Amino acid sequence: MNTLALYFRHMPLTLVLIGVSVLMSLLSSFGDNTAILAPFLISNYPNGGLPEIRGGELWRLLTPIFIHFGYLHIIFNMLWTWDLGRALELTQGTRRLSVLVVVLGVASNLLEYAWTGWVLFGGMSGVVYGLLSYIWIQGRLDPASPLRLHREIVILMVIWYVLGWTGFIGPIANMAHTGGLVGGLVLGWLFSPRKDLRRLF
Repeated sequence: MNTLALYFRHMPLTLVLIGVSVLMSLLSSFGDNTAILAPFLISNYPNGGLPEIRGGELWRLLTPIFIHFGYLHIIFNMLWTWDLGRALELTQGTRRLSVLVVVLGVASNLLEYAWTGWVLFGGMSGVVYGLLSYIWIQGRLDPASPLRLHREIVILMVIWYVLGWTGFIGPIANMAHTGGLVGGLVLGWLFSPRKDLRRLF
């Protein structure tokens, strides 16, 4: 069995997330072709109350996670998706990862829209931050968990999160990051066999 087939056997969702994101980026010229993006944005009407979703286009709640603007945006997000998604899928399975991606993706997209009212946003970073906080709290609560994060990685991502709020690194979907972080903590606690929060300190 070749390497790609082996990957698809053990981590299909991680590969699908990366593949769809890359394909969407190429088709939309990294966000420049808004006509291609239109059916996948959370809505086409800023501050419009999400009429498409209320009309049944429920995929829009999730599909902004596949939209990326620029090479650095997608490279950064796909590297983290590969690293964190692979670790989760190999240890807790595709079903668990799919639940996390859907819940974190929808929550981060809705929070970003509710906070800004804007629709031209996207990226996997809300999910990435959610996976990061999920893995972190699972490792802290359960000593037997195979999921662990190096302290330096946590510090780096927290610094990047704070920098996003400063505006120094350009327009960032900060509330999507926030929704992912908080959602990952909650889900990590819910799915942990040990729920003693004293272990966090």
